[in-house]
Amino acid sequence: MPSPDSTTQETKQLRDVYPEIEPYKTGMLKVSEIHTLYYEECGNPSGKPIIFIHGGPGGGTDERDRRFFDPEAYRILIYHQRGAGNSLPNACLEENTTWDLVEDLEKLREHFNVDKWVLFGGSWGSTLSLAYAETHPERVKALVLRGIFCCRRKELLWFYQEGASMLFPDAWDKYLEVIPIGERGDLMSAYYRRLTGENEEEKLKAATAWSVWELATSRLYVDPSYIAHATDDAKFAVTFARIETHYFVHGAFMNEDGQLIKNADKIKDIPGVIVQGRYDVVCPPRSAWDLHKVWPKGEFHWVDDAGHSSKEPGIVHQLVTATDKFRNL
Repeated sequence: MPSPDSTTQETKQLRDVYPEIEPYKTGMLKVSEIHTLYYEECGNPSGKPIIFIHGGPGGGTDERDRRFFDPEAYRILIYHQRGAGNSLPNACLEENTTWDLVEDLEKLREHFNVDKWVLFGGSWGSTLSLAYAETHPERVKALVLRGIFCCRRKELLWFYQEGASMLFPDAWDKYLEVIPIGERGDLMSAYYRRLTGENEEEKLKAATAWSVWELATSRLYVDPSYIAHATDDAKFAVTFARIETHYFVHGAFMNEDGQLIKNADKIKDIPGVIVQGRYDVVCPPRSAWDLHKVWPKGEFHWVDDAGHSSKEPGIVHQLVTATDKFRNL
């Protein structure tokens, strides 16, 4: 059941991320004829391996993502998925599916000479972590998951078609503006057509609107500086929106809807932590609760004063506490 102290964070001192840290190694790993992945290693080269699996898909990472982990205890592995961040070619959709990304993790594990590791992922990062763990459970020591996203059709429709629109009508109107009324019956497909089309002006307009919608709804309190990441960085917006729509119009390339929940018995022996913002509208809490019910070893923590973002104080507290918990596993 949920941790009894998860609803009383205002009464105790919250943990923050660890101090700033620089990689001791960076590199590029060729994983196919098309794709080469960026990676970096931080912390203790002899420490317990933990890999940060970023969101999106297409979201990439920033320097702060290195800081959820004790640098003396962990060998911190960070990478950018196909087409994202510093990986090449940028925003490429060819040979870019969930199962390509799962096998990329295996190639990275072998490259890093790791036998078993801890997976740390939020949002789409939780999706990919679950997909990998259910495919290669023998390689996973533990899972630290935040803002659970199972890529079920109902989750996608809630956020991109109708649902979250009822809570953020002002932001929703801006999301709708770039799509003609006649195409609004299937907004994900309408966006995908523009993001994969030849009209560069239309592509950028769609990418910005798509990305702004997600960033505007990610926190309990709307953060204009967070939204500016989408409006001021065209490369990020196009990469993020292009890869996301590619995955979402194809149902994340799952074999069946709800696959990650249905196959949760494959991770029944893997310990883990689920951290879920009570007011997460991007990845609604129903998904975290459904996972909790079929994964007995997944310790559940509600964060009652948070939305979706890993930058919200209560979520940071639970994530750092969770990674500390598995330091000696």
